[in-house]
Amino acid sequence: MKKIYFLFTLLIITSASFGQEILLNGDFELWDDATSPTSWTKAENTDQESIAANVNGGTYSAKHTGGTSDISQTVTGIIPGNSYTITMWFRVDAGFGDTTDARIWSYWRNSGSNVTDAASDDALRGPSNGYFDNNGNVWTEYTVTVIAPATANEFYFEVRTYGSAVVYWDDFSFFAEAASPDPALVITSPSEGSTELSADTDIGFIVSNFDVQDGTGDGRIRYTLDGGTPILKNDTTPISLIGLVDGAHIVYMELVDNSSAVIAPEVNATVNFTTNNIIQTLPFYEPFDFTASENLGDQSYWVNNFSGDEVIINSGSLSYSTFTGTGNSITFDGVGTDPSIDYTTTSSGKMFASFILNVTDLSAVTSSGYFAVLREDGGSYASRLWIDYIDATTYNIGISGGGTLTETFGPYSVNTSIFVVFNYDIDGDTVSAWVNPALGGSEPAADISEASGNSTVTLTQFLIRQDSATETPFMTMDELRVGTTWGDVTAASLSVAQNEIEGFAVYPNPIIDNEFSISSLSNSERNVQIYNILGKQVYAKNVLANESI
Repeated sequence: MKKIYFLFTLLIITSASFGQEILLNGDFELWDDATSPTSWTKAENTDQESIAANVNGGTYSAKHTGGTSDISQTVTGIIPGNSYTITMWFRVDAGFGDTTDARIWSYWRNSGSNVTDAASDDALRGPSNGYFDNNGNVWTEYTVTVIAPATANEFYFEVRTYGSAVVYWDDFSFFAEAASPDPALVITSPSEGSTELSADTDIGFIVSNFDVQDGTGDGRIRYTLDGGTPILKNDTTPISLIGLVDGAHIVYMELVDNSSAVIAPEVNATVNFTTNNIIQTLPFYEPFDFTASENLGDQSYWVNNFSGDEVIINSGSLSYSTFTGTGNSITFDGVGTDPSIDYTTTSSGKMFASFILNVTDLSAVTSSGYFAVLREDGGSYASRLWIDYIDATTYNIGISGGGTLTETFGPYSVNTSIFVVFNYDIDGDTVSAWVNPALGGSEPAADISEASGNSTVTLTQFLIRQDSATETPFMTMDELRVGTTWGDVTAASLSVAQNEIEGFAVYPNPIIDNEFSISSLSNSERNVQIYNILGKQVYAKNVLANESI
């Protein structure tokens, strides 16, 4: 069964006041015509419904009847740190019931750009990573209260349907909760349980109904890092933590009066996060040389996005032509976590990614879905690689710059390893893909390519996408490479050229006390670069002829 997504966006000009409804026409009682609910946009395949059994309240509801079906609204005037309650009623028509029939997909935004906030993102998307089960053909309510993150000034709520499913929607609400007159302290960033890919992290927070001053207001803020020495703060600017070691950290904050005594009742907040200051330099090589059966998202420098089934380390490697895999591989399918890896920020030229792929089982798949992404700095997807479903044993490879698949190439059979390269040309705003190209050499003409329609793209991330049981087949991936040139990702091997420096020697071997020397017949200064077995540069320095390293 195809899944159903939804898209809701409120158009509100002024800032939302609190203790009131700020969604326009959430009960779908107003219609510009039979297919256009007033104040809503992107209303494809949306019909006015008035049959009593298909209406939760009032006279009308909105009906989605398959295909690509969207409803959207964008709420502006969001106030960071304040609470908002979302309520929605839905009914899945009988005969259209699996676990991926309906889905909420929503984001906080800052002037049109998505704002990542893991804690509230998971809550916004509802149960089961945003999917609703068939609810027995009865009206069902879903409601959740969330706190706007520090950088949000808009809220984007999306509902979309695919395939032949029929869903009715009614009585949507986006309610700004009344602000309390009592002092409050909310940590807005980083998100609870998040992984910060930097040694420098800012703690963003909001204080309300309490004047933070040095002796002239209501009091001050006191905080600790990892249970250390308490520090007093006389303003509400973010707390800048510099040079954190990799690992788990906890920040505790509380409001105190001008004599540094805790106010009554106590007002405090805590956030737990992890720092992992490993942003991969390019070109990046990943042989997945981790312990079999562990989760990819638990490995250093890989970070899970969202929740659900994990991408698993699989014993053994894949090979293609003369390109033989090392280490292990990964396996994934269906819906679940989307592991990603950060690399050097790139805003010009081209970005390439390649890997060996083996689709092992298409039996649960009924439609096409993308599974590998070159991701932008703000979280948007610049280039998407697709499995284009044909039947239970064959598929195409597809490419797109947006959420709709238009270009495909194939077909290919299950249980057959193929070598795939895809890219995003930042300067040319084009996405392209190659399947089973010759290894090495110059970049050939792409097998499939299309204009993307993106602009001002900054790429920072490669992401593995587990979309749904009907779109993401069982597959194995190995030998991931990311780089800015064709040669970075298509070399037949990563072997290092043999030494051709006259009189070259490295001693002692093995190294004693973490120190070694290099000699040659030349006394010139030497540029020394050291790479680990994963191809990552770990040392670079110019050294004199007699200088030890």
